[in-house]
Amino acid sequence: MLPIDSLTWPAAWRNFAFRWRLGAVLALLLLLVSQLPRYFAWVQARPARILPDPLLAALPAHDVSGAAFAVIYLGIGLGVVTLLPRPYRLLRALWAYLLLHLLRCLTLYLLPLEPPPGLVLLRDPLVDQLIYAAPAPITKDLFFSGHTATLVLLALAVPPGGRRRALLAGSLLIGALVLVQHAHYTYDVLAAPPFAALAWWLSGRVSRLV
Repeated sequence: MLPIDSLTWPAAWRNFAFRWRLGAVLALLLLLVSQLPRYFAWVQARPARILPDPLLAALPAHDVSGAAFAVIYLGIGLGVVTLLPRPYRLLRALWAYLLLHLLRCLTLYLLPLEPPPGLVLLRDPLVDQLIYAAPAPITKDLFFSGHTATLVLLALAVPPGGRRRALLAGSLLIGALVLVQHAHYTYDVLAAPPFAALAWWLSGRVSRLV
């Protein structure tokens, strides 16, 4: 396998395996995005159950949507800017992101949950239009927290250093904010880092160039 940071874009583009894997993951991501609205509408419509959560029961609910999406989108921006000059890391991150969503679809299928008591809707204009295109708000996409897992995944994808530490801090902050919003159970947030780590590990197998 080529050293993870040694590949420049010109060298990467000359590599057939890189081009094939990049094209494949982009096509699969587009296919996934096209199917997610139907899947989440099904998740929202089926019967589910409420989990006891002592932490949420003791935590007053507040609308912190503005702060939450500032953390999320600043973190995503930092991750993308860091990964763009590093084609192999970017390729692996894209595969990891695809695998993360597939794992999340699986866990949503296996563990149908009603939203936590006191839920304050977490409004995201971009995701609401592209992914949650349903007449009613999607509130049952719970286990595991996709927002937390995405920032953890980006922290794993960027090189060690200050940006990784910033993304890890953002992961902790977004995990706390979605709990304040009662948009997730505590279990959803705690499960996010292990699933992000699993997706990152699996992506290393899929995105190998040699």
